Amino acid sequence: MRFDVITLFPDLVQSVAESGVVGRAAKADLIDLYCWNPRDYTTDVHRTVDGRPYGGGPGMVMKPECLVDAIRDIRAINASKSIATKVIYLSPQGKTLNQSAIKKMSTEQGLIFLCGRYEGVDERVLEMEVDEEWSLGDYVLSGGELGAMVLIDSITRLLPDVLGHKDSAEQDSFSDGLLDCPHYTRPEVYAGKEIPDVLKSGNHQRIAKWRRQQALGRTQQRRPELVENRILDAEDKQLLQDFLENIKEN
Repeated sequence: MRFDVITLFPDLVQSVAESGVVGRAAKADLIDLYCWNPRDYTTDVHRTVDGRPYGGGPGMVMKPECLVDAIRDIRAINASKSIATKVIYLSPQGKTLNQSAIKKMSTEQGLIFLCGRYEGVDERVLEMEVDEEWSLGDYVLSGGELGAMVLIDSITRLLPDVLGHKDSAEQDSFSDGLLDCPHYTRPEVYAGKEIPDVLKSGNHQRIAKWRRQQALGRTQQRRPELVENRILDAEDKQLLQDFLENIKEN
């Protein structure tokens, strides 16, 4: 998969591919990451990428010419390699990201992430070139770079052959619309706390059932709206009911 990022801070974004899951994917040629500085698409001696907002007000706005030229240049390069490309703008005004959106993005051949700075980008860029706007959440960052890095990481881990175990991504939180179940490793007893007996049973059916129940219960406790917004089958309803009753008893 190919990621192209338009940013004033290419070194910051490039660092996401220097370690961890994304770094391994890059070294294995499972992803390609390219950063493009809009200053390289300016024509004045000062390489100006921003201007004062029409109508007054604080801050500066990123100019349309350099951003549109960068986007179209990347589109042309990708088209020459038969890579279908979608442009995504990271913005507080965008739709809030979730795992379902990440999964859909992971099926694309190429993604261009436009990282705004200052007070944002000229609206005409969005109207002319941007396919989707996405936000990490209801808060403001200094720019879109961190959002792009989050997307690169979350998308990369869903790509084939990236994670060490084929089930790893499928069992992550939100992969099934639920939070993940608790996890344990050695030692069996730590600080007087012992891992649940079921995990030592060797009975994979019981373990799977326990993990499902824990995921349902944890989601109900911490993000109840995720449970309320889904239709539970009879087995899940019983698992959740048993979990909640056990909580009350203890």
